Amino acid sequence: MQTKKKIAFHTLGCKLNFSETSSIARQFHDGMYEQVGFDRKADIYVINSCSVTQSAEKRCRALVAQAIRTNPKAHVTVIGCYSQLSAESLRSIPGVSLVLGNTEKFRLAEQLAGTTQWPEAPREGTPVDFVPAFSSGERTRSFFKIQDGCDYQCAYCTIPMARGPSRSNTIASTIKTAENIVRENFREVVLTGVNIGDFGKPHGETFLGLLKALTGVKGLERIRLSSVEPDLLHDNIIRLVANHKKLMPHFHIPLQSGSDAVLRSMGRRYDTALFLNRVETIRRHLPHACIAVDLIVGYPGESEAQFLESKRLLSQADISYIHVFTYSERANTRAIHNQHPVSPDRRKLRSQELRRLSDEKKHGFIQGNRGLHTSVLWEKAARGAYLYGLTENYIRAKTPYTRQLAGQIQDLQLNKTDSSGVYLIDGKKTL
Repeated sequence: MQTKKKIAFHTLGCKLNFSETSSIARQFHDGMYEQVGFDRKADIYVINSCSVTQSAEKRCRALVAQAIRTNPKAHVTVIGCYSQLSAESLRSIPGVSLVLGNTEKFRLAEQLAGTTQWPEAPREGTPVDFVPAFSSGERTRSFFKIQDGCDYQCAYCTIPMARGPSRSNTIASTIKTAENIVRENFREVVLTGVNIGDFGKPHGETFLGLLKALTGVKGLERIRLSSVEPDLLHDNIIRLVANHKKLMPHFHIPLQSGSDAVLRSMGRRYDTALFLNRVETIRRHLPHACIAVDLIVGYPGESEAQFLESKRLLSQADISYIHVFTYSERANTRAIHNQHPVSPDRRKLRSQELRRLSDEKKHGFIQGNRGLHTSVLWEKAARGAYLYGLTENYIRAKTPYTRQLAGQIQDLQLNKTDSSGVYLIDGKKTL
């Protein structure tokens, strides 16, 4: 009897990467491999990399070293965006056996099958194919890749180089994948991609059309959006979310700066007035919606006055919290040539300031939902003595473990939080 090879996966970066790692891992469910945790001794380690920041690349290199320490004889494969952009650099790292970019990574099983000499993949061009993906496993939510690539050319971003042009399947093909997700007993999907609002462009279809079609998928009970660009978050999308119970009242808007001058320098396709209009429209239709905002701090040329302009706008806007990203220099981007960089110390101070603002916003949002009648999707597995879950509008809740609730959706009322701001449901508040 042939001994199974042990294979371990680790994902860096976004929900899109998680969906792709999970789909790639399913290639190894053929009885020849045993999947183990990345901290365990394995024959093969696979790292799905990220190139958005220098810290993500540094973390990738650290994971390579960790794998080799765990098993010096292991074969380490690095796939994904960092591999796409810096293949030669990765190949020079001691212990890295195989480097696959964003096209060849979906052929990982073919690359590894039956080989004693681990091949060096051919140099890859820009990815142009669309490969659907979704995450599976013990989670109650599946990250569902509906789109890939980006046609925007923002001055700070390497993603168009790493992932190629915007592309997606047809609505009909995407619905078939959604039906496969339902067959794996997921109650909720999170729609992911690089720029999901751009869905359907190659086929003359629209993101709005996809959302309408997804609401008709039997067994799919919750649909949650990931990041949608302000210029693509049209009013008719917001109204559809407001009018359909399956669509969760949760929006993630990549603002990136609250200064119009900085937005122009970044090459963004909107101004702050449009962003505020989107927030006001959401609040008019969905008063309790969660509105998360992405912001880049310390972009080259961002003056102190422009930073304060951003902070003031975010303080006044009716948003729920802020994802704060400290600007990171990326090779081959326009921003790196800006002659007025913000010092690392100044970037750090600004990031800390906005993270404090985010904490204030989040606390206010959570407490502002006290008394709300909503529903929670409980996770399948307990953590300690509790089940944890998320409300429709992305507020965390917990309840004493009850086996019958695991993986179920429960109607309830939010009344009491613990010291960390998680709503505690005692089982007697159900509707």
